[in-house]
Amino acid sequence: WSSTCALPIFYTLVDEDGVEQTFEKIDEMDVGEDHYYALVPYYEDPTKEIEADTELVVLKSEYDENNEEILVTIDSDEEYERIGNMFLEKLNDMYE
Repeated sequence: WSSTCALPIFYTLVDEDGVEQTFEKIDEMDVGEDHYYALVPYYEDPTKEIEADTELVVLKSEYDENNEEILVTIDSDEEYERIGNMFLEKLNDMYE
């Protein structure tokens, strides 16, 4: 008998104001030619995580001029809602 337990994957992202925040990846998926990540804010203190009004953050994968992956915000409200709903449905199915 063996058990596999995936270790959490964390990303430290910097916003437009230069503020860093750590996020935990909870899922990722391809839709057409695009790749998306679903993240939630990470808190080292579990009580802060419980107190926080955590929302799903959906980012799109792109590549910079050095061919390094970067995660960017989705500019289109329609695309953000469509992809966000796909992640929510997938997560609801996983946790039912």
